[in-house]
Amino acid sequence: MSVSDPVRTVVPDAPVGVQEQKQRLRRRLERLIGAAATEGNELVRLRNGDEIFPAMLRAIRGAEHTIDMMTFVYWRGDIAREFAAALADRARAGVRVRLLLDGFGARRIESGLLDDMNAAGVHVAWFRKPLWLSPLKQNHRCHRKALIIDEHTAFTGGVGIAEEWCGDARNPREWRDTHVQVRGPAVDGVAAAFAQNWAECHTELYDSRDRFTEHSQHGSAVVQVVRGSASIGWQDMQTLIRVMLTSAQKRFRLATAYFAPDQYFVDLLCATARRGVTVQILLPGEYTDQRASQLAGQRHYSALLAAGVDIRQYRPTMMHAKIITVDEVASLIGSTNFNRRSMDHDEEVMLAVLDETFTATLDQDFDEDLAVSTPLTLSRWSKRSLLHRALEAAVSPIRRFL
Repeated sequence: MSVSDPVRTVVPDAPVGVQEQKQRLRRRLERLIGAAATEGNELVRLRNGDEIFPAMLRAIRGAEHTIDMMTFVYWRGDIAREFAAALADRARAGVRVRLLLDGFGARRIESGLLDDMNAAGVHVAWFRKPLWLSPLKQNHRCHRKALIIDEHTAFTGGVGIAEEWCGDARNPREWRDTHVQVRGPAVDGVAAAFAQNWAECHTELYDSRDRFTEHSQHGSAVVQVVRGSASIGWQDMQTLIRVMLTSAQKRFRLATAYFAPDQYFVDLLCATARRGVTVQILLPGEYTDQRASQLAGQRHYSALLAAGVDIRQYRPTMMHAKIITVDEVASLIGSTNFNRRSMDHDEEVMLAVLDETFTATLDQDFDEDLAVSTPLTLSRWSKRSLLHRALEAAVSPIRRFL
């Protein structure tokens, strides 16, 4: 990525009040991304599988007209069977049910679940099955997670449909993650993310059961839905994160499952910390399902720590959340990780939320996660073994794919 040195290009904002800061950030995002934010949204944060899965299943079982669901991971286990049964039941009841599965990420789904859903009338489509694609196109996956019920309720975040996400992050078998339930005009943005990928896989984009209803005002949150799509050059997801970093005045917090950014975003994180913003990064520690990605990010730790960035490693289990909060007034939540794959290669969706109450909830979660995380120090990190350094170097040739 060819971008000039962010240390020289970032000019800090003059301190302003909360409302003015929110409006400034809203206009930057709307103008630079070209997607309008909407008002009157209600957001409910769902923490870990014990809250996430019951809420999603409750919504599915209450659907009366349409269910649209897309996911990168749909694997095995009781939770996979429970979702398949709920979707099949609503299809048999006459609800239009569409399920979009990534051809790579969901390849481990039990064949019997697909048979049951197809027999019940669920419309199942595969996004870019590897056997049908050129090698270059196979690298661009649909990493979005979305569930839209009757056009009025949506869910998105980091969770896949698999046993790893069950529970409450109490041990290494129960991953830590966050999802969000949305009601209000922002549902249309999540629905559009589904429609964009469904259109590539299916000839029918909508049918008579799509009512295209108006949205009520359910809350007070301002939300912009940002879609990232794979192509050559600078992406909207990169713009979104860049604006959040350069707009931060006091604090920038990041929780991500996969931290493997390019040099530009490493420099921007360092520049943000050097201009006096508290920059905190919460990452997986011992428990990670992508060791190569972790090593690719670790090669940047020395520079980040030297710039004053606070890096913590989550101890209890795999940290899989994808969350950013800024100055206690704004937050990002969705499917995007802080890595090259999410920013450059994959289909992603992110909610940019301008709301102090919702952001405070995410910050409280962040504080609780910090309490069970290990801080890294530059002196400690400088003493890592030669073998560890060699492993970091070994993944460098493939880091743009991680």
